Amino acid sequence: MADTASDTLVRKSKSKDVISGGHLVAKALKNEGVDTIFTLCGGHIIDIYDGCLDEGIRIIDVRHEQVAAHAADGYARQTGKLGCVVTTAGPGCTNAMTGIATAFRSESPVLHIGGQGAMSQHRMGSLQDLPHVDIMAPITKFSAGVRSTERIADMISMAARECFNGAPGPSYLEIPRDVLDREISAGTARIPAAGRYRASTKSIGDPADIEKLAELLVNSERPAVLLGTQVWTCRGHQAAIGLARELDIPLYMNGSARGVLPPGDPHYFNRTRRMAFDLADVIVIVGTPFDFRMGYGRRLGKDATVVQIDMDYRTVGKNRDISLGLAGDPGAILKAVSDTISKSPARGAEKRRQWMEKLRAEEEAKSEKLMPLFLSGNAPIHPYRVAWEINEFLTEDTIYIGDGGDVVTISAQAVQPRTPGHWMDPGALGSLGVGTGFSLAAKLAHPQKEVLCYYGDGAFAMTAFDMETANRFNAPYIAVIGNNSAMNQIRYGQMAKYGEQRGNVGNKLGDVPFEEFGRMLGGHGEAVREPKEIGPALRRAREAVKKDGKCAVVNIWVDPNEYAPGTKAQTMYK
Repeated sequence: MADTASDTLVRKSKSKDVISGGHLVAKALKNEGVDTIFTLCGGHIIDIYDGCLDEGIRIIDVRHEQVAAHAADGYARQTGKLGCVVTTAGPGCTNAMTGIATAFRSESPVLHIGGQGAMSQHRMGSLQDLPHVDIMAPITKFSAGVRSTERIADMISMAARECFNGAPGPSYLEIPRDVLDREISAGTARIPAAGRYRASTKSIGDPADIEKLAELLVNSERPAVLLGTQVWTCRGHQAAIGLARELDIPLYMNGSARGVLPPGDPHYFNRTRRMAFDLADVIVIVGTPFDFRMGYGRRLGKDATVVQIDMDYRTVGKNRDISLGLAGDPGAILKAVSDTISKSPARGAEKRRQWMEKLRAEEEAKSEKLMPLFLSGNAPIHPYRVAWEINEFLTEDTIYIGDGGDVVTISAQAVQPRTPGHWMDPGALGSLGVGTGFSLAAKLAHPQKEVLCYYGDGAFAMTAFDMETANRFNAPYIAVIGNNSAMNQIRYGQMAKYGEQRGNVGNKLGDVPFEEFGRMLGGHGEAVREPKEIGPALRRAREAVKKDGKCAVVNIWVDPNEYAPGTKAQTMYK
């Protein structure tokens, strides 16, 4: 017997009292402030998509899960909110692992939701079954499985909280297919209300330590402050700038803190860090660990008073003894220090002014020494010339992304972003292939801004097909490739150790006309072989992106026998 109109209305009214696991996921994500998920489809997770459509959450589907994870990481970095990647079981999860591990080492808050075979098929050999929770545990702050539909939203809130516990990081949550697809009475599911269960993370730690740090800085004659990624993560850059202005302190920046001050600012320094660390009487390290990038702390002067501020208690004093450690929010701590200083008379101002002048003179001398490389007219093109031309091309609205080995190292010598949050790089894991996901995410987060990614040719080839995803979702960017047909950072070390004949094994790549790739995807592409053509090619790419709404590729052939100083010294291994 056919349904009557009244029967249909009864079913619809009943459906309001019933909710599926996928729809619970979407409701919970919305409560966490998630407006976009990055994903690659799979049968285990499709009910999440249905829920996201109902909740107005944007679904960005990519061609490889590594890109989805990098994009979720990039979206978190750009927005300051929780990034979210959703993958199917088995290879969906393992393909995303590099992106999650990158977020882990970079302290980026990313929630990874993964599928799993039905609980009713546990240990029966279901499709794509793997022990995901165990696999993901070492590279996340929280890794767990959901065992009942009623707990889905509650477990998502639990995983999200861990993403912001201390220093941010990723969490993994596995949801079996039958748990996700099951429909339950809406009243039996706990859905934590938006913003009603989070504690404040803006801790300043022990107030007595705030006073100690204020006293150290007020009495210092040669202070130096290094701002790391956490300063941008917690959006504490204005507090850092305020403290520098108040006491005339030189600021150095690494990681995502690059761009906190624009080039030309009187407190912006970037070429004299070693000199400052050798001669400073007080060094304050804010939001960056004593890892290989800091020589495990050995690059700080032995006689200096060293202060470390970090969101993670475990990082403070790791690898190097310090004079004072503060665990808490870097922005809140620096603001509290500044407020304390403003209540006491300033001392040592003239000495600090002279210190700043000394550093500035050395900055100018070092910049002058680099100019022949930056302006090199050599062909093949010197990689320093590429970085210089990119820096000249940047505007206040350009987000710069580096993806590669020497590409990132050389960029740090030349590229100076004009605005906070406008620098992105692979971070401490050194992952190649981050650029495409980062670029996609940056453009989606800030559609009004220009995004430029400078790739090494090895890095570009890893994830470039998701440029099509960027085009498909109206998120075009400029892709610049420093093409030397090699994995050159590794190549140098091999040749130095084994000689040229054996040193070229496993790192030489083919000559690929990557400009054709941009054209193949319906956008702009051109090759550059002369240094004088770099600037005009970049400008043509900018105009093409604006006009066509597609990604543009500028393939620059660079000298394969030029390397970054850090590569020659093999500092990454020391």
